[in-house]
Amino acid sequence: MEVKLGKRGRIVIPSKIRRFLGLREGTILVVEVREGKILLTPKRRISVDDLFGAAGVGEVELEDVEGGLAGEEIR
Repeated sequence: MEVKLGKRGRIVIPSKIRRFLGLREGTILVVEVREGKILLTPKRRISVDDLFGAAGVGEVELEDVEGGLAGEEIR
């Protein structure tokens, strides 16, 4: 696909691509230049649900959690 550069450097991402990537108005895109090419990457927000279970299952003492939040070294 091709897009035309408009006034003030604006481009329109074709609707097929927006739908495929789930891009909506207000989506933040990270812009990078790599090897002479422009790379646009959607910035994804990470939710608590995305992180649930990422550290595995384990038990901790309440004092360790409180100490960690206070910036103390965990034993």
